[in-house]
Amino acid sequence: MPLANTTKLEAINTMMSAIGEAPVNTLDASSQTQDVIMAKSILDEVSREVQSAGWHFNREYEVSLSPNTSNEILLSENVARVDVEPVNSSTTQYIQRGQKIYNKTDKTFTISDALKCTVVYLLDWTDLPQAARQYIMIRAARKLQDRVVGSGKHHDFNQMDEYQSLVTLREAESDNADYTIFDNYDVKRTIDRGNVRNRIS
Repeated sequence: MPLANTTKLEAINTMMSAIGEAPVNTLDASSQTQDVIMAKSILDEVSREVQSAGWHFNREYEVSLSPNTSNEILLSENVARVDVEPVNSSTTQYIQRGQKIYNKTDKTFTISDALKCTVVYLLDWTDLPQAARQYIMIRAARKLQDRVVGSGKHHDFNQMDEYQSLVTLREAESDNADYTIFDNYDVKRTIDRGNVRNRIS
């Protein structure tokens, strides 16, 4: 039987093992112990934390976001971060405020035109690549261990595991993104700002 990506149940059971607890057969709410509930909460917490950094697998460029009938741009709940691309905002500064786009220059949520943005999304566990699942699982296991067990010996072991899984994730990111200097987001924004200034001058 071929190997498959780590399921959420397998991730939770890895976390249970890290604190010396027996594995569970299901994540149904009716049969969860307090340790399982805590593990699920920490796994989701770490997943949001890791994904919010923005990776190739959950970042999309040149996403057009349009205002609704009230002239507001609302963001879905799975949007972690939005950066309005400079071509839209040579003189106007837009930021994310809550789950809306805010015109900071004019101090208003009222926006009449669509904006081109770079968006970082929070993906479900099943949509994450294996390298991300592995890193999130190990980081979450260490956090659970810190809160429940507080063992320095195990903590050191898991820190090394966490570091190695982060290296694997970064290698996968580099391979999948096929980066050049122009794919670096900060570089891209700097170049775009320069192009905007050149068009204006």
